[in-house]
Amino acid sequence: MIENLNDISDNSRITKNHLRDLLKAEAKNIHMEDIMLASSFLREDAKYMPVSYRQDYIERFSRAFFNRIKDIKEDKNKYSGDLDTKNIKEFLKVINRQNDDANGGNERCFVKIARIISTYTTFVLEEPIHPVGTKFPGGFVLHSINGIYYCPVKKNQMNNPSALCKFCVSVQDESV
Repeated sequence: MIENLNDISDNSRITKNHLRDLLKAEAKNIHMEDIMLASSFLREDAKYMPVSYRQDYIERFSRAFFNRIKDIKEDKNKYSGDLDTKNIKEFLKVINRQNDDANGGNERCFVKIARIISTYTTFVLEEPIHPVGTKFPGGFVLHSINGIYYCPVKKNQMNNPSALCKFCVSVQDESV
């Protein structure tokens, strides 16, 4: 039986409910201090972003981290279906590389939280990794129409080995 995310192998069988439970167990180890450290990393990481959307970026992701961790801890929904463990393993491999490349505790804390949240949104909820409403350079926004998520930057990130975009349920916004 899979007892943590590191136990997932290409041949494993895992349901959405089991993955949710693994993520709930990890989320229980995330505390307000962790979210504050991750927010500190966001502020540092965003210092070179255009002023026009820097503050929104920091506030949106800090709030999303807090709310999503809370949602995961409290999730009692029942989800149906098995998951593609090979896909999850590849997803986690990208995130683990990000953790290995992290510079300092604040960034590692950010990656730890992002790992839980992005795995949950991608594989359990089948929602985009970035929250709806996320603003990107040029004034473009990730949005949803009739249950389809449109990302303005997905095609530009598909070949980026450190991006999770290839796993994201959003589609490229062709109007961009």
